[in-house]
Amino acid sequence: MQPLRLLAVLAHPDDESLGIGGLLAKCAHEAVETSIVTATRGERGRLGADRPGAAILGPIRERELRRAAELLGVREVVFLGYLDGELDQAPPEEAIGRIASVVRRLRPHVVVTFPHDGSYGHPDHIAISQLTGAALVEAMSPGHGGAPHRVDKLYWMAWSVAQWRAYRAAFGAVVASVDGAVREANTWTDWSITTVIDARAHWRQVWRAVQCHESQLPGYANLATASAALHEQIWGTQELYRVWSFVNGGRKRESDLFEGLR
Repeated sequence: MQPLRLLAVLAHPDDESLGIGGLLAKCAHEAVETSIVTATRGERGRLGADRPGAAILGPIRERELRRAAELLGVREVVFLGYLDGELDQAPPEEAIGRIASVVRRLRPHVVVTFPHDGSYGHPDHIAISQLTGAALVEAMSPGHGGAPHRVDKLYWMAWSVAQWRAYRAAFGAVVASVDGAVREANTWTDWSITTVIDARAHWRQVWRAVQCHESQLPGYANLATASAALHEQIWGTQELYRVWSFVNGGRKRESDLFEGLR
């Protein structure tokens, strides 16, 4: 029997650990082949405005991501090479084609990405959500290099009110300032969350992966003194929205990302 495969398509280094680290660690533990596509190297992260500068920070953050991915059991990391903060300005056909090429090569059963609103309005997160959806359609089409591939299930990250409160307790306000306006997170109602994954057995592993992102740790100051219970909640529960599935449906909440495929 061939192994199940999961692909996460994200925008920046640390999205994988902060957003779905528990899911990645749990899947790897269950012998699911996990891979990550990251659109940028995070050149304009929290230290991007200071020295060493974007040209040096990008490679630093790439190394941090590779260490975190190894800790989470991720088999492959792919960088698309777009500039942090400008993903929404990338040529759509080109970016969609690059993601579709990875999908055709890795042939995942399940893909996870950001929701339509980028979780808290971050333009790169919104862009990667849109580009990923289009790329999965493109990947099914013949004649674009590589054998066509149909992904069985697509998921968006989601956060309930309770889970987002835990994130705020750990990180403080999570906002994006875009075109002079401040954007904040929109939480999901409980009934709209289709899938909840219990990854509590892996929360310590995820916290170690988060700590790999050393260049960004000053922005995570509250985490260093957070209680074990808070760490377990934010890393040990993964909430998602099933955008579409060829193998299952209905209103019953899933506890397994691969329901209908095992």
